[in-house]
Amino acid sequence: MTRARQQLISLSDTPWYHLVNRCVRRAFLCGVDSISGQNYEHRREWIEQTMLKLASVFAVDIAAFAVMSNHYHLVVRIDQKRAQAWSDDEVLERWTQLFSGPVYLQRYLADKDQAEPAIVKQVQQLAQTYRERLYDLSWYMRVLNETIARMANKEDGVKGHFWEGRFKSQALLDEQAILSVMAYVDLNPVRANIANDLSDSEFTSIQRRIEQTQGIEKQPISMRTSPLFDTLGEEAQQFLTKLDALPHAKLMAFDPLEHSQKTQPVIAFAWKDYLEFVDYLGRAVHPNKSGFINSAQHAQPVQPVQPKLMQQLQLSEDLVDSFCQGKLLKSFGHAIGNTTDLNQYKQAHNQQRQRGQYTAMRLFA
Repeated sequence: MTRARQQLISLSDTPWYHLVNRCVRRAFLCGVDSISGQNYEHRREWIEQTMLKLASVFAVDIAAFAVMSNHYHLVVRIDQKRAQAWSDDEVLERWTQLFSGPVYLQRYLADKDQAEPAIVKQVQQLAQTYRERLYDLSWYMRVLNETIARMANKEDGVKGHFWEGRFKSQALLDEQAILSVMAYVDLNPVRANIANDLSDSEFTSIQRRIEQTQGIEKQPISMRTSPLFDTLGEEAQQFLTKLDALPHAKLMAFDPLEHSQKTQPVIAFAWKDYLEFVDYLGRAVHPNKSGFINSAQHAQPVQPVQPKLMQQLQLSEDLVDSFCQGKLLKSFGHAIGNTTDLNQYKQAHNQQRQRGQYTAMRLFA
């Protein structure tokens, strides 16, 4: 049975979520369509830039992402507390970085000191509405998907749905789930056999992080330089112009000392340990799967020693097989976590059963 989005994304359960969205009829989002020969590779840049730019406005922190040929993955954390700490003026400033808002709001922002009390009250109510939207994952995904859909439909010269439907989400209930799903997302190109190594995994968070450690920063490409820009309506052009002016939000930082004084939430692992974990899972070979990291590419082959995080979080070796076959996410339903957390989630939502209990028992202690 289909469940309401407000039940699927409940911040009282967890602020962490895995998100995935596919193109309608599994049409090509990016890459080269083998049937038509059309190259859509530039759309990867559209998605990566849009998701990072929007994150600089919304109270959404990105931990991992991967942009594939007909779908994309995101692992995010919603920071409701940060949004609630913003002043009304900061909320309005953030929202109007993307949208103009009603006329009375524009007049208020142009001259706050001369605003009438009735207008001030209206603006305060509007600020509360915008504040809720800025930590609403559905609004973030709506803006992201609509932006890409409009550009892609214009490019293809068609109308109608570009995405299969509303995005799919899975609540990540504990550190075991967060670590495993982040690694799954970062390994998507390797397991799909379109990348040979983590550094070759184009348009993924793992490649972006590796390049940043090497002092390499990707230069943003303006969507306004696309030949499509001049064919768009005035409203769409104004939105893309505003979007183009936004900075890229930084990916969430790694910090094993989770409770240290941080102004921003962090991923509670060390970057070195996470990289070791992803590399270990990526090197596993399965007889029915061709995608893996080839140790022969390295001058000194990495020995298959179980990584620190697998021991620390008591992750089973069965996780390796699950990664090889690409079954990790499909084995769970609307939530991923260990058996204890899945049971608590099931009781909180008055469910008779929660998919993934057997898999959690095998993979997570």
